[in-house]
Amino acid sequence: MKLSVRYAALTALAALLATACAPQTSTTSSSDKDEKTGTLRVWLFQEVGNTPKEKAVDSVVAAFEKAHKGTEVDVEYIPVDTRAQRVKAAFNDPASAPDVMEYGNTDTAGYVRDGGLLDVTEEFGDWDEAKDTDPTAKQSVTVDGKIYGAPFYVGVRALYYRTDVFEELGLSVPKTMDELASTARKIRAAKPELYGLVVGGAYTYGAMPFVWANGGELASGKGGSYASGIDSPEARTGIEAYTSLFGDDNCPAAKCAGMGGNDTISAFAAGKAGMAIGGDFSHSAVEAGKVKGKYAVVPLPGVKSGSIAPAFAGGNNIGVLKSTSHRTLAVQLMEQLASKKTQTELFDAMGFLPTFTDVRQQVAAKEPFVKPFVQTLSAGTKFVPASPAWAQIDSSLVLPTMFQEIISGKKDVAAASEDAAKKMNTAFGSAG
Repeated sequence: MKLSVRYAALTALAALLATACAPQTSTTSSSDKDEKTGTLRVWLFQEVGNTPKEKAVDSVVAAFEKAHKGTEVDVEYIPVDTRAQRVKAAFNDPASAPDVMEYGNTDTAGYVRDGGLLDVTEEFGDWDEAKDTDPTAKQSVTVDGKIYGAPFYVGVRALYYRTDVFEELGLSVPKTMDELASTARKIRAAKPELYGLVVGGAYTYGAMPFVWANGGELASGKGGSYASGIDSPEARTGIEAYTSLFGDDNCPAAKCAGMGGNDTISAFAAGKAGMAIGGDFSHSAVEAGKVKGKYAVVPLPGVKSGSIAPAFAGGNNIGVLKSTSHRTLAVQLMEQLASKKTQTELFDAMGFLPTFTDVRQQVAAKEPFVKPFVQTLSAGTKFVPASPAWAQIDSSLVLPTMFQEIISGKKDVAAASEDAAKKMNTAFGSAG
């Protein structure tokens, strides 16, 4: 189960998907039909090691078909590499579109802009289980106060560290970001063959907790009126904290400036780093590496002792397409696929973290490795701006470019963050 690989693919393709030429004029409109029988088409993502997911979904489908006579559910697992084209075609041609679809949670605003997703605000409000949805997960299906789907699972990052290295060097687990940096440098000084804390110049969601912990934001606003916040004094403090970790005393710029999230986890799993920032979805990759049995995970510390740095809440959602001719059935199926029961089964099968706070506590009690990630979620997470512009910002590598300009010495923090803010504001202004 290589969830970290899958997340990297999703992260790379989320941008491609939402920025692939949007329909010039969306022909997708809410169908007048609400048929109570017939075939419901569902598109879900093809996972690395998909069989356990299929078994969990098959159970939902069998129960749904039994409860709705005359109804069949046709589930297709979409290869990641054809996802962008398939969704674009579905939005342009309702006849080819599924009724229900899994999608990346950063894609919501772009899909709403393109007219592809059904507004299910009323149904979500009437759904009894929805009251236990994590607030950030709910935010990921919300655009301009309206809800366009149900959260399916979440993923967050925390601090992986080598227990054997810490014991050998007599180190304590860092409780603040300053301690994190000093501990990283102590590891590097004592063991020059290791990165202290392995970091990546192309690892946006590993860097953002430093910005958020210092009070910075990616952007402020809502709807079509977002403005970048990456050049604020607070954000610059966080950018400085992160980019200062790129040096011969921790993670040399020549090696680390081009690294993304998967690269940092691969380095940690291979025994080349004392610490790394990785997700719950990185667990299987680390377990399969050389450090199995020699590491532990704690929440990434914040600025103040005992605090937890805000993490990005990644993950996927399940939505109904606006073009469905089976609105009632499609919404009910969406709710069954995203239900507490299904999310529990998908955690057991795939390790996906549930979006319901009560279910998350239950799975954390079953699986100790989940605890630091649940603590991170409970402490409060962050999400990207609910603007279709985010996909453009992400795919244009605005933030990695900023980090790499600073790391290379090409620009200082002020100049690089100012340039990044201008690029972000241009994208926000053109998003419409």
